[in-house]
Amino acid sequence: MKKFIPYGRQTISNEDIDVVVKTLKSDFLTQGPLITNFEKRLADYTGAKYCVVVNSGTAALHTVYFALGLTQGDEFITSAMTFAATANAGLYLGAKPRFVDIVLSTGNIDISQIENAITKQTKLISVIHYAGLSVDMEQVKKIAHKHNLLVVEDACHALGGEYKNEKIGNCKYSDAAILSFHPVKHITTGEGGAILTNRKEVYERALMFRSHGITKDESQYKYHSEGSWYHEMQLLGFNYRMTDIQASLGISQLKKIDKFVKSRREIATQYNELFKDFDLITTPQEDQQTMHAYHLYPIRLSNVLFKHKQQIFEDLHQSGIGAQTHYIPVYHHPYYREHGFKNLKLENAEEFYKAEISLPMYYSLKNKDIQQVANTLKKLLLKYV
Repeated sequence: MKKFIPYGRQTISNEDIDVVVKTLKSDFLTQGPLITNFEKRLADYTGAKYCVVVNSGTAALHTVYFALGLTQGDEFITSAMTFAATANAGLYLGAKPRFVDIVLSTGNIDISQIENAITKQTKLISVIHYAGLSVDMEQVKKIAHKHNLLVVEDACHALGGEYKNEKIGNCKYSDAAILSFHPVKHITTGEGGAILTNRKEVYERALMFRSHGITKDESQYKYHSEGSWYHEMQLLGFNYRMTDIQASLGISQLKKIDKFVKSRREIATQYNELFKDFDLITTPQEDQQTMHAYHLYPIRLSNVLFKHKQQIFEDLHQSGIGAQTHYIPVYHHPYYREHGFKNLKLENAEEFYKAEISLPMYYSLKNKDIQQVANTLKKLLLKYV
């Protein structure tokens, strides 16, 4: 049977397994001491003051939008080149996304078009560090400050990456950032996510929102405590709690994050070298003020190959290469077409979608696999020119 190389996968060591087994044998399976331990380690690693872990990246988005006050009738600006959850989480709160086009060379939001999308209803800007490459956050912050807007970084692709020599997620230029710990991300907790912020009030609202809107902090009570059992539900929250089982895995994985990112960057360097004289594709870019975390390695087909993308994609899979596309523009999805976005077309997002294919990128990808991916892709593409 032909070996299949997926586009992404987790790396679980015996050490990871041992710490999870230890947690399973402990007194706490959920919401125990490992939750706060994991939160502190994430905050320390990124440089943010506060961290709240939740049970998915989507829950992190929903929680942070709520904590920042996004509500019915508000609008928020985001990119169409993202997983649907970035926009969906705003819809959950009754807010409306306004999609801004991307820069073709990076897949990131086109900052020059943000101001044109701002209306009286705009509350926040939610930017995505596509594939692991930071948006120019200083410029986004300047626009937000000028228009009195909030800023969220969807950093699900970018843990371990850097912007201006500082870790992504430190929230220096944003009100909050969110992470995902899905198995294809840099570290995994199975499913999981996190909110990072330097704002205490956002942190406190996020803590309550993830646990039914309930607080057991006596200093926050609105009424007098009736006894040691007392707690208050102060807002309508959700059960977005992470378990200690997941947190133990996250703590173990986080210890290896720099090694994981270093490996991904080395894989990207190998791909770049293998494709450097191959003009049928464009490879990912990096600039001097960023350090790409390479959650993805997205290549773009030349325009002469656009009409063959479906067959190229299928040929790759038939050849054992688990390519993927990131992403279908959010407004293409039927739900969005049926709710006011039927006629929206963003020029660069459309072209990027026609051209983009994500090649395998993960820590345990072997040199021979990288070579196989590159050779197979070159051979397939040459059939169509």
